[in-house]
Amino acid sequence: MGVTGVVLVLLVTLFGLLLGRLGQLQLVQGPQLARAATTVNTRTVTDHALRGRILDRTGRPLVANAFETAVTVQRSVLVDAKDGGRGLVTRVAAALGLPFERLWGKTALCGTAGAPPAPACFNGSPYVPIPLATGVDPRRALTLLEQPEKFPGVGVTSEPARDYPEPEGALAPHLLGWVGPASADQVAAGRGRIDAEDVVGRAGLEAQYDAVLRGANGATVVAIDPRGIVTRTVSTTPAVPGRDVVTHLDARLQARTEAALARAVGSARAQKLPADSGAAVVVDVTSGAVLAAASYPTYDPSLFAGGISSSDLAGLTDDRRGTPLRSRLTSETFPPASTFKVVSVPAAVNAGADLHGTFDCSPSVTIGGHVFNNYESRGYGPIDLHKTLVVSCDTVFYRLAYAAWLAQGGLAAPVSASDPFVAMARAFGLGRRTGVDLPGEAAGRVPDRAWKEQYWLATRDETCRRAKTGYPEVASGDRARADYLKRLAVENCTAGYQYRAGDAVNFSIGQGDTAVTILQMAGVYAAIANGGTIWQPQVAAAFRTAGGATTPIPPKRVATVPLRPDVAAYVRSALADVTRPGGSAGTAFQGFPMERYPVAGKTGTGEVFGKKATAWFAGYGPTTKPRYAVVVVVGQGGSGSKVAAPAVRQIFDAILALGL
Repeated sequence: MGVTGVVLVLLVTLFGLLLGRLGQLQLVQGPQLARAATTVNTRTVTDHALRGRILDRTGRPLVANAFETAVTVQRSVLVDAKDGGRGLVTRVAAALGLPFERLWGKTALCGTAGAPPAPACFNGSPYVPIPLATGVDPRRALTLLEQPEKFPGVGVTSEPARDYPEPEGALAPHLLGWVGPASADQVAAGRGRIDAEDVVGRAGLEAQYDAVLRGANGATVVAIDPRGIVTRTVSTTPAVPGRDVVTHLDARLQARTEAALARAVGSARAQKLPADSGAAVVVDVTSGAVLAAASYPTYDPSLFAGGISSSDLAGLTDDRRGTPLRSRLTSETFPPASTFKVVSVPAAVNAGADLHGTFDCSPSVTIGGHVFNNYESRGYGPIDLHKTLVVSCDTVFYRLAYAAWLAQGGLAAPVSASDPFVAMARAFGLGRRTGVDLPGEAAGRVPDRAWKEQYWLATRDETCRRAKTGYPEVASGDRARADYLKRLAVENCTAGYQYRAGDAVNFSIGQGDTAVTILQMAGVYAAIANGGTIWQPQVAAAFRTAGGATTPIPPKRVATVPLRPDVAAYVRSALADVTRPGGSAGTAFQGFPMERYPVAGKTGTGEVFGKKATAWFAGYGPTTKPRYAVVVVVGQGGSGSKVAAPAVRQIFDAILALGL
């Protein structure tokens, strides 16, 4: 065979092998290779949904979305440039009046070699345009688009960020909450619904209704070349915007409630009192709707817009500054003091006291070897329960509670003994969370026999140690207090589990270990006003889509207090006289139009060991057809009648002025 024949045979053989290989690739391995090619050559980019707004009852935004101007550049332009895009980024920085290093850092993906630490790097997808700068001057940014030959691949977009319009001056940060980047745990738990670039609610309504506000992210599938540069869009699934949360809040009343609380704190401090914390709330007694609520100390929620600095966050959580981030509406408990007496009257009647009887309001009474004095009032001699509430006489309640304690068996009573005062407190919702639609709610404390025993078991070792060592760290500054604490430790080391007469009488006036939230006390006074219904306090009223479709949130009835109608009417009559001349809040409500809008309520001045008294006023109005319960508390604020009652009066002034 000649050379030509050999070459021909080789060509035919090679051609046959090629055809066989092509057939194998197409017929046998084709589907597998096609899937692999798709996997290798496409990437999915998340299109983040626009977060819903938080609105007041009339639709005014309390939290909205502002759009910041961002300048971007296509990654392919940087990759194709001989200098890696440094020249282009230099020109962009000069045009925007920004440092080159700030923009250049954003061209590196966080975590890659040579990338600067976050947030200087770009913590996003490598398949989207790189955001070189955000929050830039829109006019400067647009000049870049007018010179495409000088700024190739450069684009201008708008990026959403949380905005706080403060309608009528209302801040409401402890209600609204704030957002922050999703954590690794949240991304994992989200199962694809949340990615590392998402923001999620961290507190308040933002956290409570995060799934509603966040919406559903979309996705864009892009094809990429071997360099990782996007060449085309394969498919797109649009994002679904989050729904708005419409609240019961009235921005006008919210602003005035915040101002009234701030004035109450200022009034207490003018009296040389610490007034280190406080809260105020307005609740609809017919539904539990929260129209306004404020916590002190407060802060500007715009600090969280676009991400809060570490120094600002440290200031908001600093104990020396009063931890402004902590909500005194939900997370803080206070001794209710004399505001609790509206619970004690029906409890005493259930224990056998005569609703229309006469009782001794002496300046003091000795029980169990201890002298218990009136705190808010002087001795009035024989008085009825109506006047007992009006003048806030403690010694009447001491005697009533002591009689009930003896009837239960005194010190010998079992832990399971039925206590009418404890039972009534629990019926009014104390000692358990209200269920308000805000995270981080405290349950408070109803210190019954079971609690006393459990607390003693949990603290016995430390108590017995202190019975021996005393409190030298306290003695260096206050010898009398240290001696008192040591005597208490000696007594409690062996018998701290006992529910003593002193525990019972202190509980009857909302003192001792009793602890409540302001929302719980608002629920108590709402139930007194409406005849015994406990409503779940609710801030959100409805969810609304961008198209206007609204889903209302119905009110939730939690319980009905076993309150005799005649007892409820008796208590309401007494509370109405508290705000009139001669009542403990008469001065605060002097000049208020009681004929047109009668208001009832109760003062409270809670003693706290080692601290100044807690100031309370809880009330409702109008008494003719109750609509709103209003409560104010100021920690270490002193007298309830001098500090808290005037603030409640100011809030009722606002309710009248606004025609609510």
